[in-house]
Amino acid sequence: MVRTFAFLIALLYFTITSSAQTTATATADAEPPETVVAFSWKDSSKEDRTYVSIGTGGVKVGNNTEVFQHSEKRAALHFLMFDLGINALNDRTDYSGPAAQQYLQMDGDRKNTNLYSLRQLKSINVNLWPILLKLKLQGSKNQKISLYTGAGLQFYNFRFNKNISHLNETTPQVIHDSVQFSKNKLAFSYLSVPLMFNFKTRMGGDIWLNYGLGLIGGYRIDSWTKQISDERGKVKNHDPFDFQQFNLNLSGEIGVNDYIHLYGTYQISNLYSNSLAQHPYCIGIRFFGI
Repeated sequence: MVRTFAFLIALLYFTITSSAQTTATATADAEPPETVVAFSWKDSSKEDRTYVSIGTGGVKVGNNTEVFQHSEKRAALHFLMFDLGINALNDRTDYSGPAAQQYLQMDGDRKNTNLYSLRQLKSINVNLWPILLKLKLQGSKNQKISLYTGAGLQFYNFRFNKNISHLNETTPQVIHDSVQFSKNKLAFSYLSVPLMFNFKTRMGGDIWLNYGLGLIGGYRIDSWTKQISDERGKVKNHDPFDFQQFNLNLSGEIGVNDYIHLYGTYQISNLYSNSLAQHPYCIGIRFFGI
């Protein structure tokens, strides 16, 4: 898991440093050849500006913007992508196994998948991607393929129906509490790096089917519980408990054009480090997608 996340970070660093050598200019909707480097300057003794582009079509020099016609940027920055969705848990725990029996400090008849039932509509996933780097891989009149990466924040909230409490005293454990909670939440925040392949297929005119698939690796910044009851009031507890420090998600998206997409993620890695076997997944709406 650590190696996978380190690979994603290294790939992000490589793509950003490589693309930093390119300078973006205005482009047309035409297809390749691509412009790798494009720049211009103005001679004070002349009214015309000199334009130079270097790309797969060779080096072009001229005194008007026609030099850049039929060219397209290979790398581009995309600002602010936002996700809002619903969380769920794929619980694959062997509740009769020794790890689960030791971790769950409660009566035996409570130790089953129903213990972690969720208030589904209040179990919210929010992801914020402030800046992403898009790298063009292939482009034609009716099909475009790109790769994008960057960094962002993922937030997971799980609202439980049962009165369970996560503790970390001598050892991490979960108990069935003696009080009735009006709110019982477990939450996570991750610093995450996506590595997504994006495909666009022309459906007709200016309408494009936009879909993609990839991986998202995350480093857990924080995990905490928030409980509200008449007996104790509002109680927050920030603790690593028994959760993995890193996670790895399979992610997909589909939509029309670049505005609103449907997205989904499934956490391949286990949420817990050595006790239960739970894999969060979520579906939702993506705003301002690539």
